[in-house]
Amino acid sequence: MTAKRALVILTFNEIEALPKIWDRIPRDGWELVAVDGGSKDGTREFLESKGVRVLGQPRRGRGVAFRVAAEAVDAEQLCYFSPDGNEDPADIPKLFAKLDEGFDLAIASRMMKGAFNEEDIHWWRPRKWVNNGFTLIVNLLWNRGPYVTDTINGFRAVKRSALLSLGCDADGFAIEFQMSIRALKAGLKIAEIPTYEGQRLGGVSTAESWKTGVVFLKALWAELFK
Repeated sequence: MTAKRALVILTFNEIEALPKIWDRIPRDGWELVAVDGGSKDGTREFLESKGVRVLGQPRRGRGVAFRVAAEAVDAEQLCYFSPDGNEDPADIPKLFAKLDEGFDLAIASRMMKGAFNEEDIHWWRPRKWVNNGFTLIVNLLWNRGPYVTDTINGFRAVKRSALLSLGCDADGFAIEFQMSIRALKAGLKIAEIPTYEGQRLGGVSTAESWKTGVVFLKALWAELFK
């Protein structure tokens, strides 16, 4: 029997992109819930007009949104999705399928064979190279199984019980990186699928590269002593 599923849409001022991608989001077979970081542009109203349950956050932060969803739903399988155009909605069923196969965590990888990173159209790919560097370090330190190619991408599905057991406490963009590290430490089963990272359909990313890189460094350092 397939475990109960929930698709968690993470939003903050996504009204420019959300209507463009809405019809491409598969909505049958799982509960649909959104966690909104305090949008002021009509994002919340759009989702509610579609019958989506929208949860608020006690404070801003992607990690906070992850935990809000995990605590608010009773589904055993959670897939986290950002509707800005970077993530391919067609991969949502594929991620859930990996959990059905027995994996604890399934990541949509932008780095493995058959995948496409948004920087791949350029010869200069600093974000991709930095991401690959962090991923290499994590694999060398903690991985005792198949190499994980994308420890940072937030487009992923996870068993709720596994997520809660990891005790992830990062509030911001480091949440996925922290989750990947702790999953490797705990010996959880991790799967990846190749994904196509598209261009943003609207809005501006709030993940500034240098600041986010520093946050990842701090998260990595912290995990060395846990």
